[in-house]
Amino acid sequence: MQQKEPKSPKQKFKTQAGQSFPIGPSLTRKGVNFCIFSKHATLVELLIFESTNDLFPTEIYSLDPNTNKTYHYWHIFLEGAYEGLIYGYRIHGPYEPHKGHRFDASKVILDPYAKAIVFPKKFSRKALSKLGEGGLPSLKNVIADLSNYDWENDEHPRTPFSRTVIYELHVGGMTKHPSSGVSEDKKGTFLGLIEKIPYLQELGVTAVELLPVFQFDKQDAPDGLTNYWGYSPISFFAPHQSYSTQPNSLAVLDEFRDMVKALHQAGIEVILDVVYNHSGENKANGPTYSFRGIDNSVYYLLEEHDKSVYKNYSGTGNTLNANASVVRRMIISSLHFWVRDMHVDGFRFDLASILSRNEKGEPLENPPILWDIESDPILAGTKLIAEAWDAAGLYQVGNFVGDSWKEWNGKFRDDVRSFLRGDQGKVSSFVTRIIGSPDLYGAKNREAEQSINFITCHDGFTLMDLVSYNKKHNAANKEDNRDGHNDNLSWNFGVEGPTDDPDIIKLRNRQVKNFHAINMLSLGAPMLLMGDEMGHSQNGNNNAYCQDNELTWIDWSLLEHSKDLFRFVKILIQKKLKRENAQAGFNMNLSEFLSQSQINWHGVELEKPDWSQKSRHIAMTISSISRKVAMHYMVNANPHPLEFELPSVINGKNITWKRWLDTSLDSPDDICLWAEAVPVLEKSYTIPAHTIAILMCNIR
Repeated sequence: MQQKEPKSPKQKFKTQAGQSFPIGPSLTRKGVNFCIFSKHATLVELLIFESTNDLFPTEIYSLDPNTNKTYHYWHIFLEGAYEGLIYGYRIHGPYEPHKGHRFDASKVILDPYAKAIVFPKKFSRKALSKLGEGGLPSLKNVIADLSNYDWENDEHPRTPFSRTVIYELHVGGMTKHPSSGVSEDKKGTFLGLIEKIPYLQELGVTAVELLPVFQFDKQDAPDGLTNYWGYSPISFFAPHQSYSTQPNSLAVLDEFRDMVKALHQAGIEVILDVVYNHSGENKANGPTYSFRGIDNSVYYLLEEHDKSVYKNYSGTGNTLNANASVVRRMIISSLHFWVRDMHVDGFRFDLASILSRNEKGEPLENPPILWDIESDPILAGTKLIAEAWDAAGLYQVGNFVGDSWKEWNGKFRDDVRSFLRGDQGKVSSFVTRIIGSPDLYGAKNREAEQSINFITCHDGFTLMDLVSYNKKHNAANKEDNRDGHNDNLSWNFGVEGPTDDPDIIKLRNRQVKNFHAINMLSLGAPMLLMGDEMGHSQNGNNNAYCQDNELTWIDWSLLEHSKDLFRFVKILIQKKLKRENAQAGFNMNLSEFLSQSQINWHGVELEKPDWSQKSRHIAMTISSISRKVAMHYMVNANPHPLEFELPSVINGKNITWKRWLDTSLDSPDDICLWAEAVPVLEKSYTIPAHTIAILMCNIR
């Protein structure tokens, strides 16, 4: 029998008027204060449910606008309310899309500030997109007590950017594959990630950057597919239930904190990829979960001529009105929660340029929300990373506002890809990228780590696919291969996709190592994509946002087949950060060495760099007299070998080079520890096609 809403729901809690601060649910020893903002609502009802699957509330508390409202804040206090109480809101108001109002009192509305969300059985995104249909399986909130968790003296690692290597990973994809070796009940969860910490330590990364872990809508994907990446948030406070071993419970909060605490104990920071630019409610025909039903015209940017139309700077259907005061307050409160209560170390802001737009969508010179974040005392010392562009073409790489923000350097990615695949006219831009992009950051006198360097990220080809495919292969996404970037600056070396040709396989592996070497050994903070250190492929899919399957999950058996690549990346990270050879003078991290040294540029002949349009090669000598050490880079992106002259004297001192890295050689000769480096006695060094070699020496 279909459940029906009771005509006169009981009210077992005694009530008080409540107060307007703090916004959201506030648990005390006496009960819970509920507060929600809605400027244009005519009536707000607090709904209490007995279970997650209830279609209708068992208790309804109507908030009197005379006693339960202060300014635009609706509030009520329930005496005796407790942790675990399931609730939601019903918000009445005008449905006038042309004026920006989309109230729908038939829907259960989520509290934006709640710390946990539960999903009923038979939940349907499509059903909640229909206007005026009540009695549907709806999302609900749960009251959580954050005060009882034992952090065991947990401390933030506070790793400076100059000693940071970021590993971008997907919580589910890291451990879901049958080969992961993770406990069966923990695969794809926060606790499962804990079991991979020894691997992260062996690799040597200092921070993990987690793809979105805010509660998102898994159904926001083509029919039959799942939203995998998580860029479809429905809450900015609640962690994603599917990453818990006990979905639909408050356990998700403890399990997230267990993960953070364990990573901190291993010296690894936790950076969250956060999406404060849009929500999973999408376009006008999208579902009503929260903001749309609370006060649509306040929370979203709408077209001035027709407020039924959402401005779409995110490319996903809507754009949050981030510089509106109430939205700014919510974003800051969310960041406070993740830093103060969940001990997160930093944030990467998705499409951060959207946060610089005003209510008309115009870029602001001094965006309030960005300066709020920049100057906030709770966030001081927190890593702030901007994806400094948006889907509408606002590109701010190199001039993002503020003093604390680092930036994903898309120009680094594109220029390095272009040069290493052999494009002409790219040698100057390639050199500019490896020395810290002074064209972007030099004028601001910023540290070199202003630039977050990366070759690949979740969005686009994996590194193995970058050297294996000329075109995207996204048919599995059910969008007729229209989605994803068309210009990937990739090169398949003559065969599209997998091949048995040993020469092509060797060239592809060499190119993968070339990319890793440049990424790790350039000035800036490097970011590595999960699986690139073992040759993970997505079969040419460069937009796998909806592929929650073995296409995107890391196949850990690859490690056995890619031991040489893993070893190569591992030693690169050691060289970038730790310097295993203090006695040889390389006892500082590479960023410090590069930024404090003299650089001399060469071509195949010493002191004669070829900056012409046709040039596909460059060499440089980096020498530090104070450290009495030097490095010599040689990069050949030509399809044929080149012989490079070697310096024999640096500052009047005779030197003997040792080969540290040569991507054309088989493991273990491709890279070594300094103590194992082989002397180079010749006056020149032959670099095969598509190869990078690096020599080192002591200056005595």
